[in-house]
Amino acid sequence: MTPPRTLWAQTRQRAQQLADTLRTWPWRQTYDTLRQRFREDRLGLTAGSLTFTTTIAVVPLFTVMLALFSAFPVFGRFRKVLEQQVLQGMVPEMIAKPVLLSLTKFAAKASQLGALGLVGLGVSAMALMLTIDHTLNGIWRVRTVRPIAHRVLVYWAALTLGPLLLGVSLSVTSYVLSASRGLVDELPGGVSFLLGLLTFGLQTAGFMALYRYVPNTFVRREHAWGGALFASLGLEIAQKGLAFYLGKVPAYATIFGAFAAVPILLIWIYLSWLIVLMGAVVAAYTPSLLSQVKRWPDTPGLRFSLALAVLKALAGVQHGDRKGLSAVGLARWLRTDPLQIEPLLETLQALDWVAQLQEDEGEQGPRFVLLIDPDRALVAPLADALLLRQDTLTQGFWREAGFDRLTLRQVMS
Repeated sequence: MTPPRTLWAQTRQRAQQLADTLRTWPWRQTYDTLRQRFREDRLGLTAGSLTFTTTIAVVPLFTVMLALFSAFPVFGRFRKVLEQQVLQGMVPEMIAKPVLLSLTKFAAKASQLGALGLVGLGVSAMALMLTIDHTLNGIWRVRTVRPIAHRVLVYWAALTLGPLLLGVSLSVTSYVLSASRGLVDELPGGVSFLLGLLTFGLQTAGFMALYRYVPNTFVRREHAWGGALFASLGLEIAQKGLAFYLGKVPAYATIFGAFAAVPILLIWIYLSWLIVLMGAVVAAYTPSLLSQVKRWPDTPGLRFSLALAVLKALAGVQHGDRKGLSAVGLARWLRTDPLQIEPLLETLQALDWVAQLQEDEGEQGPRFVLLIDPDRALVAPLADALLLRQDTLTQGFWREAGFDRLTLRQVMS
């Protein structure tokens, strides 16, 4: 067991490291990166698509949560408190009550569906998870996703175990804090604050798991935590800002009346997805932000030129002690963004020119090694994949350029 004095020293050291990181963080470059990625990745359109999918899937998700709470009697006495506490932590307070009432009614009706209806609800919930999977892999520039069976199995486990673990955590906390008073219907101020803090922590941990494990690529834990904290704080600020705006400008209640909760909920879901996607961008681009590097300009032939640079870097260490470099190491070597290199590494692996070692990932991820001899390998396959496809219209250019005669060593030098 770690002595309290040593634990306190470690905590102070980590707090100091966090303060130093925040002080030296490239905030201006982060803003520029978020703005660029918002435009190029079309995150606004993606958030709208996720809002639509979430609206369809929210009833199945809530039905699963209620079914799990009903299946375990230990949660029965806490269910009302848990639902209100969690929902108020994720939805603006003025619409939390009508949204909870509507979801409860919908979930009760959903439980009366037959087998086909329940399968349809399950498919709707899985569609949301697969859309999130596709979006996050796109932000991390991952082109090879996991097999569909593997993804469905993992996400179904998350759908069923997530609410269960949340219920366990909040139930234990509520029980411990209220044991001296007995079970209460309304939480005291201190207990409510602690449950809210626990909800914030669980939400942040959920975002960390989302950013670290959903993309089919290596994501460092520290980077995932940074993006998760950004998303959780952003949601808190957005929730307070939306509540303040709706309190000062009650136009929705005047126009829509009792129906006002629906457009407000849709706006909130859209804002939430924008913030979550921005947190993913922060987690994905943390390596380049910390390295203070810039992406190579998007000019004609960029992918071919950058692939040659990657091959030259791997050839330089091919006969050294390490034999290869990680994607992060290559990015530092070439002074560019790791996400700009990873699609090229996939292409080079498809050509069987580069292989990824199956080893302990470490801090920078697995290493990539060069499989070919640059003095013997012809550049033609690389040019065909990244520069100019060889067909009837380009045969003359290929013949005059002599790609079929040039070796990789000649081109790299």
